[in-house]
Amino acid sequence: TGGSKNLGKHIAEGFIAQGAKVYITSRKADSCNETAAELGPNCIPLPMDVSSVEGCKALAAAFAEREEKLDILVNNAAYMHPQLIEKKPFWEKELAAQYILDVGLRSSYVSSWHAARMMVPQGSGLIAFTSSFGATCYMHGPAYGAQKAGLDKLAHDMEHDLRGTGVAAVSIWLGPQITERALIAKDRGE
Repeated sequence: TGGSKNLGKHIAEGFIAQGAKVYITSRKADSCNETAAELGPNCIPLPMDVSSVEGCKALAAAFAEREEKLDILVNNAAYMHPQLIEKKPFWEKELAAQYILDVGLRSSYVSSWHAARMMVPQGSGLIAFTSSFGATCYMHGPAYGAQKAGLDKLAHDMEHDLRGTGVAAVSIWLGPQITERALIAKDRGE
């Protein structure tokens, strides 16, 4: 999920370089289709908004129509509010900043639920979450930290439930990412 730009795009590139067929999602169809065209025939776009339970269900259904097996789900979708990196206390940011909990945390749970229902019967698979050290320290405010800590806890507890099935769940802490937003923050000295 969240595979059309930045980290998600690079993850897709890495899998494709290893010969994998990769499905990428983005709520922006243009971005999703452009990335798929750039990455080649092994990159299949599924423009979807995974911010809702219905969107995650539609993603799982669209994938299952095309493939018999799911090897890896990378939960990477997130909502990055424009004020995310502003050095302000949470109550001085717009309330919409909490939307990261829906897109980053809830969508990861729901996507993983659908993935596990495909992977467990096949006896193999990996569910991965892209997280960060922001799960254990202050970074970008409470909503961001709660989302990252929540992803780590999802991976931990899903791994517990998945033991013995041939399916694993992991949370991967990423270092700082060079994204458009990170470059803006750097230029502002934030």
